[in-house]
Amino acid sequence: MQTDEKKFGFMPVYNKESKFLILGSFPSVKSREEAFYYGNKQNRFWKVLSSFFHVALPNSIDKKRELLLQKHIALWDIVESCNIVGSLDSAIQNYALVDLMPILQNSQIHAIACNGATAYKFYLKRYSKLQYPCYKLPSTSPANTRFSAEAWYQVLAKIEKKEYF
Repeated sequence: MQTDEKKFGFMPVYNKESKFLILGSFPSVKSREEAFYYGNKQNRFWKVLSSFFHVALPNSIDKKRELLLQKHIALWDIVESCNIVGSLDSAIQNYALVDLMPILQNSQIHAIACNGATAYKFYLKRYSKLQYPCYKLPSTSPANTRFSAEAWYQVLAKIEKKEYF
């Protein structure tokens, strides 16, 4: 399989009121086709957020953005560009990591969560000295057979109650 073509992630979703940053690893094939985060309908990300916040499952990119911004959540992937075949994090090669400073300096981020072990590993590789609480959450990917929504709910509840200070 060829991995010569460099692929690029999406721009971050955030505004100056964003308080909580969720970092994924890199968009899946389905997400890249949809041109937005967590585009694979089997991915649990949007189901977890809508369930936790007791809102309808967002069915468009605009509705997904709206949900994130209403709940003061910023969303980005830690890998800015890479060579990859397929969607598995283990296939990420020749990668560049994003610069988190523009989000951190232009929002009110108080805590960060990583959607899966790979996002967490890359976060620590570049940002281990940041003074933000960082939570390693189970990947919402359908490939993760050990997924726990409860772990997500516990962190989201902490964030909602501002227990990250």
